[in-house]
Amino acid sequence: MSHKGLDYETLNENVKKVQYAVRGELYLRASELQKEGKKIIFTNVGNPHALGQKPLTFPRQVVALCQAPFLLDDPNVGLVFPADAIARAKHYLSLTSGGLGAYSDSRGLPGIRKEVAEFIGRRDGYPSDPELIFLTDGASKGVMQILNTIIRGERDGILVPVPQYPLYSAAISLFGGSLVPYYLEETANWGLDVNNLHSSVAAARSKGITVRAMVIINPGNPTGQCLSEANLKEILHFCYQENLVLLGDEVYQQNIYQDERPFISARKVLMDMGPPISKELQLVSFHTVSKGYWGECGQRGGYFEMTNIPPQTVDEIYKVASISLSPNVPGQIFLGVMVNPPTPGDISYLQFMRESKGILESLKRRAQIMTDGFNSCRNVVCNFTEGAMYSFPQIRLPPKAIEAAKKAGKVADVFYCLKLLEATGISTVPGSGFGQKEGVFHLRTTILPAEEDMPAIMESFKKFNDEFMEQYEDHRGYSRM
Repeated sequence: MSHKGLDYETLNENVKKVQYAVRGELYLRASELQKEGKKIIFTNVGNPHALGQKPLTFPRQVVALCQAPFLLDDPNVGLVFPADAIARAKHYLSLTSGGLGAYSDSRGLPGIRKEVAEFIGRRDGYPSDPELIFLTDGASKGVMQILNTIIRGERDGILVPVPQYPLYSAAISLFGGSLVPYYLEETANWGLDVNNLHSSVAAARSKGITVRAMVIINPGNPTGQCLSEANLKEILHFCYQENLVLLGDEVYQQNIYQDERPFISARKVLMDMGPPISKELQLVSFHTVSKGYWGECGQRGGYFEMTNIPPQTVDEIYKVASISLSPNVPGQIFLGVMVNPPTPGDISYLQFMRESKGILESLKRRAQIMTDGFNSCRNVVCNFTEGAMYSFPQIRLPPKAIEAAKKAGKVADVFYCLKLLEATGISTVPGSGFGQKEGVFHLRTTILPAEEDMPAIMESFKKFNDEFMEQYEDHRGYSRM
């Protein structure tokens, strides 16, 4: 019998190549255990509200009124909603062509794109053009849209940091391109050495790959480092010399837990550098409502901004965006409130600041608890989480554990993470899902569990880890890879 179009054997090979560790084997096993009644702590994905983070009040009030505009006609609306939320809901409804149930322009509502441009202008000190800003269903959709535009075939390469967020490896596989890795230096707090970039490009070219673009994730996922201004200048010079598009994944820009390296956008550094580079280097920057102190992952609001992209290319990107008709409109409203939050003097300002500051300060404390907890464990070393919302400890697995993993048909860190899950209910992602140097093993966990639960979680991890090491170590000792 001949195969049908959706039989596995006949599927697009690029679809079969896609690997996405964040929702991979560990997540599936955790879901099974949860169905069996085991308590699971899902630290595998940066999903703040699923781990108990409360939504910010003001944006929810605004979107609630936009979703149910008949409430605005109720004479008692002012008893339930503050006047600034009511005014903002009326403002956003006036930007739509028929409320939240109507399609918007495929690039997003012009009024909200204008608010995004004003936010970027305030942040960077340089004006931004709303016509070069596209609103998307979360940053991931924007990243996929741009990669799809750049990648022409398997000989097109994209430079991606390793460890990397698996969106990039998955999307590059899906679009039939080649991932060109550049390694971050764990011993230098996951810093970026430009010499590694030159080596990666040379190695790719020797295989006949044309490197077309470079990805930076700042602050880093899964590594949590923040790029310095000097580092960003080096990266921009490198991309300029090599004629690469720079893709700036800046979704964690609100998540900063130290003062030495504040977030600075690639766009600001580029503009500060002046002509000719500021007029010529092609840059696409991404942001979202899913991260920061918002954590509105399920709302799917995001944007990308294009710098020095030719008008004809912008038109092609618009054409492809039009196939999906419209980014979701409630997500656009959330984005509008994120880039244009309450300001001093507004009724909701003090509450908004109290809530957002409380979340960020708690995340900073949790990052420290987790780093200290990992570093107190046998054969575990962990850099402090400078930004984003993850810890990425190195697990120095004994040779006997690596051998046991092989016998079980598992990658060594997958073996460790599965044992951790079965013993403690803590669901993590093995470092192999993000890429790592040969013979070195990690896991990624979010810093998102409730602060009051964090000491017990770290105690549970320590107990498991130390028992695991006791079981598999031969006590002769060995050096760190």
